[in-house]
Amino acid sequence: MGVEGKDKAKVLEAGAAALSGQLGRTVQRLRKSYSLSLSELSTQSGVAKSIISQIERNETNPTLTTIWRLAHALDVSIESVLQGAEEGPFIERSSRGDTPILVSDDGLCRLAVIGWIKTVDWLQWYDFRAEPGGLLESEAHQRGSIECLSVIEGDLEIEVGGVTQTARAGETLRYRCDLPHRIRNASTKSAHATMVCILRAAVMD
Repeated sequence: MGVEGKDKAKVLEAGAAALSGQLGRTVQRLRKSYSLSLSELSTQSGVAKSIISQIERNETNPTLTTIWRLAHALDVSIESVLQGAEEGPFIERSSRGDTPILVSDDGLCRLAVIGWIKTVDWLQWYDFRAEPGGLLESEAHQRGSIECLSVIEGDLEIEVGGVTQTARAGETLRYRCDLPHRIRNASTKSAHATMVCILRAAVMD
């Protein structure tokens, strides 16, 4: 049986209050789970520190835009924030067939894209293999980008800005990749490495 008039208004008001309180508890729980201060969450979400504090204390009814900003900053869905349920562990499997493979122009270098597609705008992660004589030439990435090459097997040469260095198994080279750069296997054995490209990693003068 439904309710009307003043009774209906009371039910709606009570429901809104319960939702608001649940929202505040959820935002606070997620913020603390990431060890974020109110100021840090404010910076990441674009929501004023005072508003976040009021939400957590159940002293305001935020707009949908505010909830979306907070959910995005806390890396959860709006539904999760509104429902207040704790999300379970995140496990995602990619099969070999799901992994994109890039091949160098000479056909001797292979890059398996093992990074998460959701981070591709700022973090790219590859499994790199090069046959003897293989050369991977790359154009400059956006300014401030850094590449990290960790050699697992063999030797690899890195050339960037007119400077060449060699990394052996167990060694890592970090270098600017906002300049044209080359990775070469100048040895007589196959080489294997992981490569991580961090876009906008730093502001270079």
